Amino acid sequence: MAIEKIDTLVVGAGQAGVAMSEHLSNLGVPHLVLERDRIAEKWRTGRWDSLVANGPAWHDRFPGLEFDDVDSDAFPSKERVADYFNAYAKKINAPIRTGVEVKKIERKSDRPGFTIETSEGVIEANRVVAATGPFQRPVIPLIAPKNEKMTQIHSSDYRNPEQLPSGAVLVVGAGSSGVQIADELQRASKQVYLSVGSHDRPPRTYRNRDFVWWLGVLGEWDAEAMKPGMEHVTIVVSGAYGGHTVDFRRLANQGITLVGLTKSFNDDMVTFQSDLVDNIARGDKNYLELLDSADDYIARNGLDLPEEPEARNILPDPECVTNPILELDMAEAGVTSIVWATGFAVDFRWLNVNAFDDNGQPQHQRGVSTEPGVYFVGLPWLSRRGSSFIWGVWHDARHIADHIATQRTYLAYRDASQRRAEVED
Repeated sequence: MAIEKIDTLVVGAGQAGVAMSEHLSNLGVPHLVLERDRIAEKWRTGRWDSLVANGPAWHDRFPGLEFDDVDSDAFPSKERVADYFNAYAKKINAPIRTGVEVKKIERKSDRPGFTIETSEGVIEANRVVAATGPFQRPVIPLIAPKNEKMTQIHSSDYRNPEQLPSGAVLVVGAGSSGVQIADELQRASKQVYLSVGSHDRPPRTYRNRDFVWWLGVLGEWDAEAMKPGMEHVTIVVSGAYGGHTVDFRRLANQGITLVGLTKSFNDDMVTFQSDLVDNIARGDKNYLELLDSADDYIARNGLDLPEEPEARNILPDPECVTNPILELDMAEAGVTSIVWATGFAVDFRWLNVNAFDDNGQPQHQRGVSTEPGVYFVGLPWLSRRGSSFIWGVWHDARHIADHIATQRTYLAYRDASQRRAEVED
């Protein structure tokens, strides 16, 4: 079988791969995008049924296409987002080949470029772009109980409340996914315990502007590095039910029992850190600081935006905060399920190149890896805080495509003697 050859191979046809294809095409770079499933498959089958985008339609999109059937301030469903990327791929005529799995990529030993083993044969490429995103391997902590009677699933496998057996549920992790899942389960009449760690808690909207707008005009999306000590701090925001500010006290008044960071399991007993009050207070501090920054920005720029003093009203602490539970007998409490909303880890075992540190994390500068010819796109904080958003991926992909085009220019250079020889031939 003949070996297929291409200048640049892009692995993955989610939002990162589609964005990468657009910019490579604009720069005239021959390329191929391989996707083992369908375009934007993770949006369709890697998330729960009721998920919507966390940013409004005017913001969470690529510059070249709007959501024509979704109000600009509304939050598109996961299926609509997947359809959007399919439509975008068709719009730009992206060379995407679906149903092809990349099994292994290695650098050639005797000449430039890479050998790519796929489920449909071997491909050779001068450059490789890993566009598989950050949601590669679900992480369930080692503390998870070894209890066969307990239903345990990661948030990536959660679909709806009917999926879980009768009984109470412990949701571990209170980032955007954990909070939305806990809320949905409680609305389905389940008793829910929500384990809350350190978090940022921006307002969904303030003074007639969504928080994504505020982070934009305040320059927060352009922060190039995470602040020290923020590595395990999640951001809690929701577009569910039309979009609303996540308020843990309101969730508690709704019927959810808040607990601190999950510490350990011993048979049916689970223990929690005594950090719930501090975690709630830290979220409040982040929330109020953003309101202050927004007010200052409005005053400095003379904007005519309606005042919203009620946004600073804080509900009284519920019983579960004033008297936090430090240990819980799950059998006695009727807990039959645990949902682990504990994030993901990258998994680049298929990419056998010298571009990773000892922990398997990609080593790169704005997506340009330490291994020449290898690139990453779609990872959080790739170039800035906004890299994890759809529009941020698009801008990161443009930078990487520019780098690839520049390298192609260097390699195409011929000195005077070479040019004369080519003319004589």
